Amino acid sequence: MLTILVFLSLVYGLEGADVVLSCSLIEEGGGMGGMMGGAMFKRTPSTLVFKDLVGNDGLSPELVTPYNPPETPNADDLIFELTLPSIQIPNADLLLHADCNEQEVVCEISHYVPRGAELDSLPAHFIGSVQLEGGGISLTLVLQTLHSETTQSDTQPLMQSKLNLPLSQSGTLQTEVVFVVFSRVPSIVVPIGGDVLLDCGFRQKTSVPGQDVALEWRIQHRGNGRKILDMKARETEADVGQDLFVDREGTSAEADLLVRDGNASLTLRRLKVSDEGTYICTVGSGEFQTQQIVQLHITQPPRITLSEEKLTFQDTTPQKLSCHCHRYYPLDVQVEWFSQAPSEEEPVSLSKESSLSSHRQHSDGTYSLSSHLTLRPEKTPPGTVITCRVSHSTLETPSDATLTVGEPEPSTAFWTVVLMLAISVVFLYQAFKDVEN
Repeated sequence: MLTILVFLSLVYGLEGADVVLSCSLIEEGGGMGGMMGGAMFKRTPSTLVFKDLVGNDGLSPELVTPYNPPETPNADDLIFELTLPSIQIPNADLLLHADCNEQEVVCEISHYVPRGAELDSLPAHFIGSVQLEGGGISLTLVLQTLHSETTQSDTQPLMQSKLNLPLSQSGTLQTEVVFVVFSRVPSIVVPIGGDVLLDCGFRQKTSVPGQDVALEWRIQHRGNGRKILDMKARETEADVGQDLFVDREGTSAEADLLVRDGNASLTLRRLKVSDEGTYICTVGSGEFQTQQIVQLHITQPPRITLSEEKLTFQDTTPQKLSCHCHRYYPLDVQVEWFSQAPSEEEPVSLSKESSLSSHRQHSDGTYSLSSHLTLRPEKTPPGTVITCRVSHSTLETPSDATLTVGEPEPSTAFWTVVLMLAISVVFLYQAFKDVEN
């Protein structure tokens, strides 16, 4: 996805800090793939200004860069000025620190038509997608245009050339956020067998008492998708009613939290490899509906064993040593071999002399693999330390399995000779003793 990111700055105002993002306006027709992929879309650079996104408690004026609208309004400029009159966005302060944390903010805007509205009806609506890369908050905002401020003259307001909408005196398109779906954890990693809470929530400027709130969770993975939860909840005088469909055992969402707190999070218990994928949280209330995406990654670290607990050479015959990596996920794993003789200061790589088995996939979706190494006695004296080193995405540092080559045990022939000599000594001693008597 192509994203134009020019700047992220803060404005220290009387009410709070403003956030200014460089975005792209996405429209049908053009030569580039757009937000949803597939069709051809056109991108136009635009600017998104969050007014008073976060209260300025603890913010220093010296740490912010003022945003100034153009001195001369330009009909070709696309500057979306947002206000959040009654909607509080959780963790919005993360956007304030993105620049300092060297995190990019992906921002895209497109036209939006509420349910039951005509295509060109007023007020106009837009949908904005704001994602903090590298972890953090992800927002999908429904923007509704506001009436531009009245002027003392009878002059018609400046119209934005592309959208044909009136601009404010400062040349911005004034909007307010009327609906937002967000995730504070848009990507999460969980081990096999664990439980997870996929974070999703929504906020709405106005809602009708008793109105249905619709929640749908879908999973997409490797081209396949299915609905795993569909809920319609409403608050009544007595409690919260719901219509519920669940297509996965151990899956749940809380209807009362959905209606009263805007909490649309999904709980998945006893995770399997097949649960990995892209989860789409879609929330609808009244005329608005939009969605948020949460990536779920399943992991399992490999268990590493060697085929031998100890290794000795009785003669000049080479011996085979195997390193087994058991039941890991995801697939990619790297196996390296090292040897360090007593006379060597640094380990020597033997990886080029090793061979790998094919991956074996188990019924639970995990994988196993073995690496084989042939050791020769002339190159592996007693005291040599052999190391199998395994790297996997679940391991913070590579995991080692080692053994030390032992001293060769005396052969059977040697002990036979020793025994014959001992018997001969005893026999001769007894014979001399008899002669003396």
